[in-house]
Amino acid sequence: MTSLHHDATRLVDDVAAAVLAVPGVAALHGGEFGEVATYLPGRRVTGIVLGDDACRVHVTVHYPVDAVATADAVRDAVARLVGAVPIEITIGDVETPHDTVDVEAPHDTADVEAPHDTADVETPDEKE
Repeated sequence: MTSLHHDATRLVDDVAAAVLAVPGVAALHGGEFGEVATYLPGRRVTGIVLGDDACRVHVTVHYPVDAVATADAVRDAVARLVGAVPIEITIGDVETPHDTVDVEAPHDTADVEAPHDTADVETPDEKE
């Protein structure tokens, strides 16, 4: 959680844009509880924590992905903007295509049996 002066808000936006432009990056990732963010006046930028002595970037990547190459590309893109501070890259999630699971419904349900015949079940009112 970092607060920055007005003159540094552009840097955060530039870092976010550079990260999102890296091939394989799907989105910025806020961490498990949304704790990875930079707070700006009236808004926050999720997935980036910029400080004077370090920079943390959390991303979601597309599947399939070469995680090491993608992290290196993110680090290179960020380094061009923030300079010589240590940059920590975390891949927080992997996004898969929605159409990768092809579930086929059964064609004939006539052979499906009910678990039991409910006509023979007594209700509490009938027991009295």
